[in-house]
Amino acid sequence: MSRIGRAPITIPAGVTVKIDENNLVQVKGPKGELSRKIHQDMKITVEDGVLTVTRPSDDKVHRSMHGLSRTLINNMVVGVTQGFTKNLEISGVGYRATKQGKNLSLALGYSHPVVIEPPAGITLDAPTATTITVHGIDKELVGAVAADIRGKREPEPYKGKGIKYAGEHIRRKEGKAGAKGK
Repeated sequence: MSRIGRAPITIPAGVTVKIDENNLVQVKGPKGELSRKIHQDMKITVEDGVLTVTRPSDDKVHRSMHGLSRTLINNMVVGVTQGFTKNLEISGVGYRATKQGKNLSLALGYSHPVVIEPPAGITLDAPTATTITVHGIDKELVGAVAADIRGKREPEPYKGKGIKYAGEHIRRKEGKAGAKGK
């Protein structure tokens, strides 16, 4: 049995969960509303403010979808109550981020500034010139936008210049040894 799949999800006050016959789960909370289709074989029940996900059999497909389905629903509940945040750090001479309205403008050593327009439900912020925060209620979308921003200038291994996640360790390489003994 999946330990994650068996764990019940407690639904906090102010959050409503609706499940229709096609396993379309809709979660409404103080920060917004999310909906997602869960695998049709999973059985989702809500009783007394506790949501449980059960699988019909021990098939390989059912076992693999059990924990995933429960985690996806839990992320929806956490998203509409607390939201998700990803922090990025910029390092490099002249590399900086500035906020222009709701867009984010990045100076990354190219001949032009890179302007990033956030998708619906995502807010981008630049508290300092070298930090970027991505906020949203959909965990998957927050991670995708943060990965897209990081992809504009990935950190390079020699000097460590580029955009990295906060707390990410960049494996550094040694430069050229130089000409010895000519």
